[in-house]
Amino acid sequence: MINGGPLPSAEIFKLGIPILGICYGMQLMAQMNGGEVKKGKIKEYGREVIKINKNSKLFRGMSAKQTVWFSHGDYVAKTGLGFLTIASSANCKVSGMSDEKLNLYALQFHPEVAHTKSGDKIISNFLFNICKSGKDWQIPNLKETIIDSLKKDIGEGHVLIGISGGVDSLVAASLLYQAIGGRLHAVFVDTGLLRKNEVAEVLGSLKKLGFRNLIVADAQKVFLKKLAGKIDPEEKRKIIGHTFIEVFEKTIKKELKSYKIKFFAQGTIYPDRIESAEPTNAASKIKSHHNLTLPEKFNFKLIEPLRDLYKDEVRKLGALLDLPQELLDRHPFPGPGLAIRIVGDITSERLAILREADSIYLDELRKSGEYAKIWQAFAVLLTSKTVGVMGDERKYGYIISLRAVDSIDGMTADWHKMPFDLLERIPNRITREVDGVTRVLYDITQKPPATIEYE
Repeated sequence: MINGGPLPSAEIFKLGIPILGICYGMQLMAQMNGGEVKKGKIKEYGREVIKINKNSKLFRGMSAKQTVWFSHGDYVAKTGLGFLTIASSANCKVSGMSDEKLNLYALQFHPEVAHTKSGDKIISNFLFNICKSGKDWQIPNLKETIIDSLKKDIGEGHVLIGISGGVDSLVAASLLYQAIGGRLHAVFVDTGLLRKNEVAEVLGSLKKLGFRNLIVADAQKVFLKKLAGKIDPEEKRKIIGHTFIEVFEKTIKKELKSYKIKFFAQGTIYPDRIESAEPTNAASKIKSHHNLTLPEKFNFKLIEPLRDLYKDEVRKLGALLDLPQELLDRHPFPGPGLAIRIVGDITSERLAILREADSIYLDELRKSGEYAKIWQAFAVLLTSKTVGVMGDERKYGYIISLRAVDSIDGMTADWHKMPFDLLERIPNRITREVDGVTRVLYDITQKPPATIEYE
C-alpha cells in the first residue's frame, strides 16, 4: 500500500502486483502515470457520501452509496494511464480509480479509519479477493508472541516501567509481568498533572492487580516549576517527557540501586508514533508525545510491547490478560496529563479549576449512563477570560470547553451527540460549583481537521 512517503520507482505500476493507493497515495499514482493533481477550491475533511461502481473488485458486495472519511485539499483532475473512475463525491469527481488489468487501485478517502462505514470490507476485498492473502493474524496469538519476544529480548535482566494508570501502561506492564515476573519494577510518578482522586484510584488498582515492586515518586513541585511560564504545546510535552526521565533516574539511584536495570518500558501505541512522525522520516509531525521524547543520555534499552497496536487492540489484549473491565473501559488519558488540557500557562489555580470541572463532567456522564457510549470525554481550560454575571456582580472567569468524541482507534473521531438535557445540566453544575468559571462550551469538531486533545 502507498500512503505518503518518498517516491517509488514508476516501474512498480507495470508489474501487475496489487497496489492500493490511499489519499496522497492516489494522487501520487495519478501524477506518476500521466495524470494531474490540482489544489481544490473546496477541501474535504470528515464525513462525505460517495457513489461507487459496484462492479469494481474493490467494492464487491457493497451498496451504491457509501459514507466515507476524507482528509484532503488537493484532488486528482486527470487520472492518467488506464485508470477508470470507480467512486465520486459531490466535491471530488475522482474519489476512487482503478486499472484492473494492472491490479492498480486508488482511493482519495480513507478506508482504514473507523468512520468509513464499509472500510473493513474494502480492505478485506483488497487483501483477500485481490491480493489472495491468507488470514493468520489473531489477538490471542499476538499475546503469546509478545510475551515470548519479551522473554527473549530481556533474558535475565530487570525492567523499569512508568505506570500512569491508563490502559496502555497497564497492559504493557501486565505483559511484562507475565514475561519476567518480579524482575519488573514499576514507578508511578505523581506529576501534579493528574485528575481529581487519580493517585489514590491508580494505586488501589495496581495493588489489586498484584504489582509488588511499586514505587511512588512525588514530583509535583518539580513538574510545576519546570512548566511555569511555558505556553507552547510542543515545549510543554518535551519538558514533561524529559522530566519524567530525570525523575526515573533519580528514583533508580535512590530506590533501586541494588538492581542492575538495563531496560525501560513504555506503553507507546501506534497512533502515538504516527502523530509524532516516527514510523517514517517523511511523515508530517502533528505533535510530540512524551513517551517518545527520550534524551540522548538515556542509558536504558527501550522496550515498547504495544508499539504496533491501536487502542481497540490494546483493550482486547488487556481482556486476554484478565485485567478488570472497569480499567479497560476507562477513557484514554494523555501521558502529559492536564498540562495539555490547559491552553496556555500552567498554574496551581488553573489545575485546581480544571480538576473540579472535569470531575463534574465525568460524574454527570457516568450517572446518566452516557460515559460508556463515548470513546473519550474530558474538560479543557481556555486561559482567556470572559465576562459573566454572578448574583448582582460582573465577574471575569475562565472558559471550560467540553470534549466528547466517538471513535474506535483514535485515528479519526466524530463529536458525540450528547442529550440536550445533559448538555444543560453539566454547564449549570460547573458554573455553580467551580469558582472562576463563567462560560462552558461544547466542542463539535471532528478529527480531522482537529486532533482529539487540544495540545
